[in-house]
Amino acid sequence: MATAQTPAMADLHSGEHGHDQASPGEIAIGVIIGRTSEFFDFFVYAIASVIVFPRLVFPFTSELTGTLYSFMIFALAFVARPIGTVIFMTVDREYGKTAKLVSALFLLGTATVALAFLPGYHDIGSAAIWLLALARIAQGLAWGGAWDGMASLLALNAPPSKRGWYAMVPQLGAPLGLIVASALFAYFAGNLSADDFFDWGWRYPFFVAFAINVVALFARLRMVTTEEYASLFETRELQPARISETVAREGQNIMLGAFAPLASFALFHMVTVFPLSWVFLFTRESPVRFLIIEIVAAVFGVAAIVASGIIADRVGRKSLLMGSAIAIAIYSGFAPQLLDAGAFGETIYMVIGFILLGLSFGQSSGAIASNFRQAYRYTASALTSDMAWLFGAGFAPLVALLLATNLGVIASGAYLLSGAFWTLLALWLSGQREAGDMDAGG
Repeated sequence: MATAQTPAMADLHSGEHGHDQASPGEIAIGVIIGRTSEFFDFFVYAIASVIVFPRLVFPFTSELTGTLYSFMIFALAFVARPIGTVIFMTVDREYGKTAKLVSALFLLGTATVALAFLPGYHDIGSAAIWLLALARIAQGLAWGGAWDGMASLLALNAPPSKRGWYAMVPQLGAPLGLIVASALFAYFAGNLSADDFFDWGWRYPFFVAFAINVVALFARLRMVTTEEYASLFETRELQPARISETVAREGQNIMLGAFAPLASFALFHMVTVFPLSWVFLFTRESPVRFLIIEIVAAVFGVAAIVASGIIADRVGRKSLLMGSAIAIAIYSGFAPQLLDAGAFGETIYMVIGFILLGLSFGQSSGAIASNFRQAYRYTASALTSDMAWLFGAGFAPLVALLLATNLGVIASGAYLLSGAFWTLLALWLSGQREAGDMDAGG
């Protein structure tokens, strides 16, 4: 008996005959909106962890020690993120992507807006520290659940000749989120007295983050809940597999995928969170002025991410990642000293850093993901992203600040150098595995 075709099935069958089954451009819009909202949340907290939380939550110690404590709590989100993936993948399997996204983004929004009401240490004592840590852990759990698979769907629907171009699209959310977050903090810090800013001005960006989360939630739900996209997720086998089974079958590729982007993920915090802390603690530079420098440098980062798509489609993504890792290693040997060279040196450090970040970060997502079996790609890609952020970025501000304060600012480049080493090693091992698989298959 013939069965009636749904519009989504008809679209899929028409795609098999040479017509586009889904617009990569439409998917890209959903991806950019989702990633920008996530990174905006990320940077609002990151900036506050440097210029607000040490004074608000750790006033009983020095500014440096308070910042180190703040960076310890900052890292908790990256530790919690893989746990969030485990929890919300179960929700996805049992109740579907809509329930997963709604619950994850509700948790993210709640944790973010709760920070806007955070009392200080002078108000409730050490309970303020525990509340800050609890909210940060909740953010990390929510980020694990916010993985919606749209980036993987975009990659699978991209034309073969433009995979590098579409791979860079999700990464645009990072500099865009930074630009908006930095602009908000710069506005309030620059137009309020110090007392007003530390009393209530810093809280407004967290309210804005909550509002952006609501908009992003509806934008993403509009995409993933349509029949067409639900069918695309099914036919592309972008379904949540069990974590234990995924790790058993794809464990080696997950680890390679996690270490492959370490150069760019380490650089990510070395041009965003760490330099802000160094300038704030050890120079007379205004944090507002440095936030403006970050905004300008982030614009160069956007351009470099776009350029990475063009270059990757010509020379290959792995070649670009290897070249970028070598450039980052060279950068690590001299650039940190520029942070002690005044506004001009800081600008050079940031602009060069963001250009290198854009070229590498633009292609860092899923560099090894093509090796995943389709049945495990959705879950394995989420775990790979979690591990990459944990190993490459989670402790970067803390480690870099410790190295810089104890051994000099140039020593912070050692973290970058180690990231470049692991990237080159992971890409080399990935190439060896692929060659071995081809030999075995031949």
